[in-house]
Amino acid sequence: MKTKQKNRRATQSLEKSLTTRDTGKYILRLFVAGATTRSRQAIQRVRQLCIAGLKDNYELEVIDIYQQPGLARDNQIVATPTLIKEIPRPVCRFIGNLANTIGLFAELDLITKGKIAL
Repeated sequence: MKTKQKNRRATQSLEKSLTTRDTGKYILRLFVAGATTRSRQAIQRVRQLCIAGLKDNYELEVIDIYQQPGLARDNQIVATPTLIKEIPRPVCRFIGNLANTIGLFAELDLITKGKIAL
């Protein structure tokens, strides 16, 4: 039963990545731990980053590892908050308090692509 769910999830993920590849949309996943102050700050910072740098060209999924431990395990999350850029490839991870906005921009390749002027 679990194998079917994993296969279905993998297929859905692949289909999603194929449909978003043509649009150039960023697919981001933010893993947080509960409704703590640190989690709320991370969500706020990532949303601000997306609004400032990606406009309407992103999809952000916020995942609470306490509510969805399976997703945390599948994505090998060892610390929170963790931001994963799934699309465009290559996959990048940013782990920590997400306070370093310039580091986030660089990690998401927004600076080198000329999308953000510092």
